[in-house]
Amino acid sequence: MKMVSYFALLFLLFATLQYCTAFGTHQTEALFKPKSQNYSVSAVYTFGDSTVDPGNNDYITTPFKSNFPPYGQDFPNHIPTGRFTNGRLSTDFVASFVGIKEYVPPYLDQSLSLEELMTGVSFASAGSGYDPLTAQITSVITISKQLEYFKEYKIMLENAIGKEKTEYHIQKSAVLISAGTNDFVLNYFLVPIRRRQYSIEDYQQFLLQNLRQLIQSLLELGIRRIAVTGLPPLGCLPFVITLNSHAFAEQGCIESYLTVARDFNLRLQAMLASMQMTSVGFSGSRIVYAGIYQPLIDMIQNYKSFGFEEWRKGCCGTGLIEASFLCNTKTLVCPDASKYIFWDSVHPTERTYYYMSTRMHDTIDRLLRD
Repeated sequence: MKMVSYFALLFLLFATLQYCTAFGTHQTEALFKPKSQNYSVSAVYTFGDSTVDPGNNDYITTPFKSNFPPYGQDFPNHIPTGRFTNGRLSTDFVASFVGIKEYVPPYLDQSLSLEELMTGVSFASAGSGYDPLTAQITSVITISKQLEYFKEYKIMLENAIGKEKTEYHIQKSAVLISAGTNDFVLNYFLVPIRRRQYSIEDYQQFLLQNLRQLIQSLLELGIRRIAVTGLPPLGCLPFVITLNSHAFAEQGCIESYLTVARDFNLRLQAMLASMQMTSVGFSGSRIVYAGIYQPLIDMIQNYKSFGFEEWRKGCCGTGLIEASFLCNTKTLVCPDASKYIFWDSVHPTERTYYYMSTRMHDTIDRLLRD
């Protein structure tokens, strides 16, 4: 795949690349008022990348942060919390929809109260992936370390409310896992290490095996309800289009990346279905697939019908390469982010996240319905 000449700069930028499962809009306060129908859920926990990281990277040493303007410009009080968008993330809307809380905070925020911790936190880290090499490249929190944080969290709960209550609390919670984009766009297609070790098919299986281990570990720790998002249409991310100079003039989605995403999603669905069938040892467990590919590709292909004016570039800067530290206080932004599908060159706007969340209500219902 042909790369533009500023490879080194793009390489650094892409560590912020994570995509999504999601939800958002300029009118979210008014639009996202319908609560769920009596779901019995004690907490929402998330693992993965920037699509579900509300600011854990604020507390580690990494260049891949977003705790500065213009990020967060449409978040309540215009606070740049570390979310890689102009407002709320998917998990904020999910937590609101199921009636738990309005925002899912980062676990590494030491100021959180016991109540905030008990109703759910995110262990995710922007720039991470199922491949441990991905997080090592970007100096962020690996998936295995996120799992260690959850174990630490569980011990903290046991000390606060007792072991029996903690076990019940964990069993009644829900987990959302969202990762994989960085493994392909940042790691496999940019760094030659994994391409020398694996064919694209074998690399997909390698990622899925790591995901399987994460799910198995969560089940063993008492989690019983798990949703895993698939990959988005990778080839339609503005940054991916920019990276492929031969397609730059026509600004169309990159079919080879779309094929990889579709193939991975099919393998993921098959694996999750198999795990659900063989999870009889974990009574009451539910493992579901949350598809985000089709909702987003529908939005891109019919963007005017959805009320958008632009999908080929993000709202921040040129919208072609800006993300993380290149989208900063000195960067010009579009006058109305709700008219854009993407906020920066890789992450969706709040409005895009919100629309995608409405397409996930059936998945949430299957996961949480008693």
